[in-house]
Amino acid sequence: MAGTPFSQQVLKPMNAAKKLGVYLPATPPEFQEHGITRAQLEELETNPPEWLADLRRNGPHPRPVVAGRLGISIAGLARGGITEPLTTEQIDELRDDPPAWLLAERETAAKVREEEDRVAAEAARKAEKAARRSR
Repeated sequence: MAGTPFSQQVLKPMNAAKKLGVYLPATPPEFQEHGITRAQLEELETNPPEWLADLRRNGPHPRPVVAGRLGISIAGLARGGITEPLTTEQIDELRDDPPAWLLAERETAAKVREEEDRVAAEAARKAEKAARRSR
């Protein structure tokens, strides 16, 4: 039994919106109501229509995009009381005049990245040591 070719696999609207980095309720009704194939998704990424370019530029943006633009985690957004999508203008306002919670979350995110880097460097060092021993 042959499966559907990869490019013809249909993605649900929610998954397609996640892959495109857009907030599903802000997309056109036809996008929300019908799945799209991986080939169509690739076409949207390569040649975004005006609605997609506008959403990416102005929002509203889904939480992963908001968190990324603010340099914090999604959990940090929730701790800061941000549970709804934000527009680019709202994100810029937060960046221009960051509240105390955002500064604290940025500090936390920086510490997490430092620890992840330290752990990765340690793992690389151990792997290199093991590779030298096996020669």
